[in-house]
Amino acid sequence: MPAAILKKDAMGKSVKLPTTMTAIAITEHGGPMVLRPEKRELPQPGNGEILIRVRAAGVNRPDILQRMGIYPPPPGASDLPGLEASGDVVATGPGVTRFAAGDQVTALTPGGGYAEYCKVHESNALPVPDGLTLTQAAAVPETFFTVWHNVFERGGLKPGETLLVHGGSSGIGTTAIQLAAVFGSRVIATAGSADKCEACINLGAERAINYREEDFVTIVREVTKGKGADVILDMVGGDYIDRNYDAAAVEGRLVQIAFLGGARASADFSKLMIKRLVHTGSTLRPRPVEFKAQLARGLEQNVWPLFAKGRIAPVMDMIFPLKEAWRAHERMEDGNHIGKIVLDVN
Repeated sequence: MPAAILKKDAMGKSVKLPTTMTAIAITEHGGPMVLRPEKRELPQPGNGEILIRVRAAGVNRPDILQRMGIYPPPPGASDLPGLEASGDVVATGPGVTRFAAGDQVTALTPGGGYAEYCKVHESNALPVPDGLTLTQAAAVPETFFTVWHNVFERGGLKPGETLLVHGGSSGIGTTAIQLAAVFGSRVIATAGSADKCEACINLGAERAINYREEDFVTIVREVTKGKGADVILDMVGGDYIDRNYDAAAVEGRLVQIAFLGGARASADFSKLMIKRLVHTGSTLRPRPVEFKAQLARGLEQNVWPLFAKGRIAPVMDMIFPLKEAWRAHERMEDGNHIGKIVLDVN
């Protein structure tokens, strides 16, 4: 396979990239130890695509589901895990107009982030936000794209409204709390320990509910003086669905982004009519490049300036070397993390 070409190095000379790279492959479906380093051919950027020398890659719940054989990559995507990566642009495909070799970017990828090099359509990449390191930047795309679309576009959260976030200490949760608070909404979050609840409060939640000790329906009604939550972001599903209907305000919007507690549930659907609720949901990975590009433009316009001003930042949990990706998956699965887990690809 021909080597990709880096247009210019630091001295202004054209140099060749290697033809192979180290990547973390899913050798079979199973536990974290099935993640193993192997040599792969360097991806070749196609039309509109950039090749990134990955410096850091975010770890997300879909990576674990893919490893377990529950969440296969969409057609045409890399079989390697990794939905977000940051690093340096080292090569560009035909038709690329925004980025050039040497630019530092963070990108939402359909797969392939657990590797030394990753390709992505340039419209799904953004400049590294001012004030963030490359490691922090790798913790941004998957969670911020997801929250922007589901809380503010699908959920239509407005200033002054109340957002209930389940899993408030997760990467998604810490992102949702910060964005909702900075845009003027009230936030209530659920989490599974005192430390996690404290983290939610520190990020801007008005009330954090330890779901192991308190009933979130009761607390939401108390905090909102009987009104309920205008928007609920739920990754649990299962028996939370019927309880979410109870916790929702009239004309409330429930947005489903995962089913960690099960995709089947028994619920009283008359509550949908009585309260005129909207229960919607979405997945991000299979969506087309053009849709993700629209989200990227919205984030760059509305959220990227907040990073530069120091008003928001990704919450970082732990960083693991690329070759120890299995440890990162163990960390996520033990449930003790607060915020994002990242792989160091340097």
